[in-house]
Amino acid sequence: MKKINTQDFKIASPKKLSEIPTKLHLKATEEEVKKALKETGKELGELQDTMYAHNKYSVLICLQGMDTSGKDSLIREVFKQFNPRGVMVYSFKTPNSNELEHDYLWRHYIALPEKGKFAIFNRTQYENVLVTRVHPEYILAENLPGIEKAEDIPKNFWKKRMQQIVNFENHIAENGTIVLKFFLHLSKEEQRQRLLRRLEKAKHNWKFSPGDLKERGFWDDYQKYYEEAINATSKENAPWYVIPADDKEMARYIVAKTILDVLSTYTDIQEPELDDKVKEHISAYKDILEKDA
Repeated sequence: MKKINTQDFKIASPKKLSEIPTKLHLKATEEEVKKALKETGKELGELQDTMYAHNKYSVLICLQGMDTSGKDSLIREVFKQFNPRGVMVYSFKTPNSNELEHDYLWRHYIALPEKGKFAIFNRTQYENVLVTRVHPEYILAENLPGIEKAEDIPKNFWKKRMQQIVNFENHIAENGTIVLKFFLHLSKEEQRQRLLRRLEKAKHNWKFSPGDLKERGFWDDYQKYYEEAINATSKENAPWYVIPADDKEMARYIVAKTILDVLSTYTDIQEPELDDKVKEHISAYKDILEKDA
């Protein structure tokens, strides 16, 4: 299988989503991609154990994408070899009544990973500059001062909110959280095919919602606002990676490889050494255990 440079997917300067491919051709069979993912996942699992013992960094993985882009299955397959005690998954849906009593970032703050652990946000803080921008009336549920109707939202509201998210990510990055953000870049035609499969296969019917078709009608708006958000908030300490997502297996592999490549640059992540006094008495401890057999 052709090697990939995961930095090619990183947004280091403004890009147009329409010019980024939704499918990557590596001249590889599905089995080869699955094998590569399995090997990469094993390395990630081992690294997770080391990070857990090291207890200095935490990792926040942010996943965004249009409906059917494959976020759920990607989480299942990429992180399947992780120790469950070291990873948490959060799916951020419409804010509930308790969450709406706080500012919009509150529910994301309280879900941040502890040192040594991973957190995966399935939909993220960016919903607050994507869904709410396509449907500005949703902002009214936040009960913000001075905003009684959608028309009251100031012109610079979204720019300010994106800067607040950048500040949030700067803050947690400076305090030891490694932030990686992935946009699963799906074509409109591939989404159509996946929605059809949900209707045609009985076991997948439960995944379908008429709301999927409603949101599909806003495809161009979502692409516009994703592009603006990604370009405005992809920073060195919290970069965006745009992942071709028409091929689910390939998308999973690219995400896993990207995470591994980035974490491998942190050469200070090592398992802690035993205390010198404990080292001195290892033989004695072994003797005690062997005699206890």
